[in-house]
Amino acid sequence: MVRGKTQMKRIENETSRQVTFSKRRNGLLKKAFELSVLCEAEVALIIFSTRGRLYEFSSSSVNKTVERYQRKIKDLGVSNKGIHENTQHLKEGDMSMAKKIEHLEDSRRKLLGDELDKCSIDELQQLENQLERSLDKIRARKNQLFRERIENLKQEEKCLLEVNKRLREQYRIDRQRCLSDQDAELVTEKEAEEVETELFIGRPERRMPLKLKSATHSAHKYIA
Repeated sequence: MVRGKTQMKRIENETSRQVTFSKRRNGLLKKAFELSVLCEAEVALIIFSTRGRLYEFSSSSVNKTVERYQRKIKDLGVSNKGIHENTQHLKEGDMSMAKKIEHLEDSRRKLLGDELDKCSIDELQQLENQLERSLDKIRARKNQLFRERIENLKQEEKCLLEVNKRLREQYRIDRQRCLSDQDAELVTEKEAEEVETELFIGRPERRMPLKLKSATHSAHKYIA
């Protein structure tokens, strides 16, 4: 049989209320004992019935546990006081920061030319001086960037000139090597032509190799 869920409200019947108190009290005391044994916790439990009867449990001593509790509460009170003071300081800091931000926003609007009708002559003069100082800083920074850019361009130009110089030198070496190879080929071809010219004499229709002519002449001489 499934037990119904107990409603969390006062039990009107006194007998039932007393029975429930006894059961729940014993269960609570048992849980406190188990907690102290299993977890080595310092536990103190104080119960007063509706009739004023005292029920208590303590793993060591109720008085010692209560004293320890009071000391802890006192320390927490001091700690809470410090937290409250720190919180107050933070709030004051936030208010001060908000005022500074508001002042900066007001100055920004005036520097942009807004709400100038509310400014006096002295305030306008201060704004003008501030703008002049800002312009001087802007010009100085711009000139510095220009100088750095020019210096970088000079370095790039120097590097490009070095690369161009190396390329020109490599081109000169390659061209000289190529011309040398061409001259060698021309010399070889000329020598071949000279050798071929020396091998033939006489008219085209009668020329013969020199060695063959010599051999024929010798043969005729031998026959004669």
